[in-house]
Amino acid sequence: MATTKRKTWVEKRNSNREVEVEVLQKSFADIAAGEKMLIPTPQIVDAYIRAIPKGKETTMAQMRKDLAAEYHADKTCPLTSGIFLRIVAEAAHEELAQGKPISKITPYWRIMDEKSNAAKKLTVGMDFLKEQRRKEKLGLAKAK
Repeated sequence: MATTKRKTWVEKRNSNREVEVEVLQKSFADIAAGEKMLIPTPQIVDAYIRAIPKGKETTMAQMRKDLAAEYHADKTCPLTSGIFLRIVAEAAHEELAQGKPISKITPYWRIMDEKSNAAKKLTVGMDFLKEQRRKEKLGLAKAK
């Protein structure tokens, strides 16, 4: 019996997914039927997070707005955005465990706080997330 090797988080982040923009036939989450919805990729979410300056933070809602505008869509899919945020965070931890310096991993703590659903699912727990947010003084005053 052949067993398939489970993909690592880094492999999931680096997958060859294509960006999709589709017109919804039915309403979904906060997106109405007839609106154009962006389905991002893990790489797009990763690049967005990497562009957030040190000491600044943003929200998932803001990322969804920014990505939709960039890809000429009305909204960005909330479901895949959350899934891909978790993939990016878990991949960052894999890279850290493999010896990559913290300055070279994706600073997911600039968009994820301990109250987010994605944070609650992290396999490494929230201590690292909380520590990085504390070090960058995030959560004390919301960035614009």
